[in-house]
Amino acid sequence: MEKTDWFLYENEARKKGYKFVCGVDEAGRGPLAGPVFAAAVILDQNRMIEGLNDSKKLTEKKREYLYDCIKEKAISYSIAAASEKEIDDINILNATFLAMQRAIYGLSIPTDMALIDGNRCPALKIDSKAIIKGDSLSASIAAASILAKVERDRLMKQMSQKYPQYNFEEHKGYGTKLHTDLIKEYGPCEIHRRSFLKKILGE
Repeated sequence: MEKTDWFLYENEARKKGYKFVCGVDEAGRGPLAGPVFAAAVILDQNRMIEGLNDSKKLTEKKREYLYDCIKEKAISYSIAAASEKEIDDINILNATFLAMQRAIYGLSIPTDMALIDGNRCPALKIDSKAIIKGDSLSASIAAASILAKVERDRLMKQMSQKYPQYNFEEHKGYGTKLHTDLIKEYGPCEIHRRSFLKKILGE
C-alpha cells in the first residue's frame, strides 16, 4: 500500500520520545482449531517494504513473499502463540493478549511503545496504543499481521498431515461447513478448541 501516512502512528510516537515502536497483530482468533498467533515488528523506515498491506487483503503468495521481506528488513520481529488448551482455559481474548505479550517480550531489541491492532491493549510493562483497523493504517501493524497469518497457516498445513481427515490445509481451522461436518463425523482432535465446539457437538 502506497500511502504518505503509512508511518503516521509510528512517527507520532517517536516525536513523543519513544525510540523503538513496534506494531502488534494477531491471527486466528476465530477458528475452531489450532493456536492463536501474534507477531510484533519494529520496522526500519529507511528500508521500505513494497506492497505491505493488511494480511487479509493479500493473496497467500503475496503474504509468503512479504513474510520473507519483513524478516529480512525489520529491525526486530517476534512471533508467538497461545495454544488451544490455553484458549480453552483462559478464553480467546485473554489467550490473544497472552500471545501478544509473548511476541512483544520476545523481540531481540526491547521496544518502548507498542501499537496494537484492535480496541483494547494487553497488560504490558511498556506504553501501548490500540488502533482500530490498525492493520490498514500502520505499516508496523500490517507487517505483524502478515507474520502472524503466515506462521499460523503454515502450522495448520502441518497439522493437516497429522490429522488428514479434517482438511486443515483447506480451511485452516475456521468454522466452514466442511470443517463442522468433519467434526461431527470424526469428533474433535487434540488441536480443536473444545470451548468453541459446544454448539456443534450439542454440549
